[in-house]
Amino acid sequence: MGVTRGAVLAIDAGNSKTDVAVVAPDGEVVGEARGGGFRPPAVGVTAAVDAVAEAVRQAFAAAGVSAVDHVSACLANADFPVEEEELAAALHARAWGTTVEVRNDTFAILRAGVAEPRGVAVVCGAGINCVGMRPDGRTARFPALGRISGDWGGGWGLAEEALWHAARAEDGRGGPTALARALPGHFGLDSMYALIEALHLERIPVVRRHELTPVLFDTAAEGDAVACGLVERLAEEVVAMATVALTRLDLLGEETPVLLGGSVLAARHALLDNRVQELLAASAPKAVARVVTAAPVLGAVLLGLDRVGAEGVVHARVRAHFDSA
Repeated sequence: MGVTRGAVLAIDAGNSKTDVAVVAPDGEVVGEARGGGFRPPAVGVTAAVDAVAEAVRQAFAAAGVSAVDHVSACLANADFPVEEEELAAALHARAWGTTVEVRNDTFAILRAGVAEPRGVAVVCGAGINCVGMRPDGRTARFPALGRISGDWGGGWGLAEEALWHAARAEDGRGGPTALARALPGHFGLDSMYALIEALHLERIPVVRRHELTPVLFDTAAEGDAVACGLVERLAEEVVAMATVALTRLDLLGEETPVLLGGSVLAARHALLDNRVQELLAASAPKAVARVVTAAPVLGAVLLGLDRVGAEGVVHARVRAHFDSA
């Protein structure tokens, strides 16, 4: 089997999982597979691509192809152009497609949520990121590497902030907050001291800290001032990123979709939702905010179809497939 002309291989690879789809020239999804997380900073580029390769092999087998015209890959940890180039070279070396384009995975969420490649997406999951794009190819983006790149927020960061305030409330260095009871209570403990000890000695695994983010939102919903302040700060960060991206792309004065994605924003916490809407109405009154519910791999597919010049009916067929799924 040689290259299947007009076909697209789409890859959406996040830190926790990888979704792969093979799409025929007419828009039929002929092969799909799921693999593990994509973490080149932890395991190296070669090992990370090896993990994706098994999912690609399964999708190709289901589709009955060995290669496609174009590979559209939206990858976590592709935060700088130099990283995109390195990852594109590694994917190209696998000979999965004649051409390869790599983007940060936030672009997949953006493209999945819009009918044309135009708009801004803010994603708040474990971390926080924002990208924007126009049909002419112009993009806006942030390094999104955490505090060293000026970021604040994300589920992990919110959990850390909640722990900080709760610890200081219990020992007297800070003001009172219900978080001092709610956070340890989530793990069946009776004090922040006990929770700090359990986290330090890893009796509670580090990965479970993300469980504290919903506790923070629940505490805020009950009216706790400190928890509400953290939710307010997150809303400000989300809107600041969106507004800057809109400004960079000269979209601030046009009706433009602002897509909200990631586990924190997709959870639809009322306090956060309402405050984002209020702040966005003040700073970007023509922005139209909505939560993205489509699978990110759909965005990777649509970006690939954009690249190969597929017609609108092909886009519609692909979207219908993932909507039904």
